[in-house]
Amino acid sequence: MDNRINDIRRTIRALRVSMREAEAIMHEQINRDEDCSFVAQEVIKMRSVMSLLVKERTALGDFEPIVVSSFFIPRRRSARKLAAAQAPTVESVFRPRSVARA
Repeated sequence: MDNRINDIRRTIRALRVSMREAEAIMHEQINRDEDCSFVAQEVIKMRSVMSLLVKERTALGDFEPIVVSSFFIPRRRSARKLAAAQAPTVESVFRPRSVARA
């Protein structure tokens, strides 16, 4: 029975990482105004599988938290914010420059 709990924990850990990656892809598609319905359906399927695994794990008596070390997935900045950040401002173009005199 202990092996079954370890298998479930391993599967949950991998599923959580996959879900985070799929959610990041989905957010990128949303930012680009693309259709993300396929990825969203896959996330919903993963959540239903996760729910069943958690119920089975709880029924076996495992209540310890499952820690995922690589939970943070860096996201790229949206194209609108990136374009606004790169546009020169009046202050950056016409700022006085200090010149060292010898």
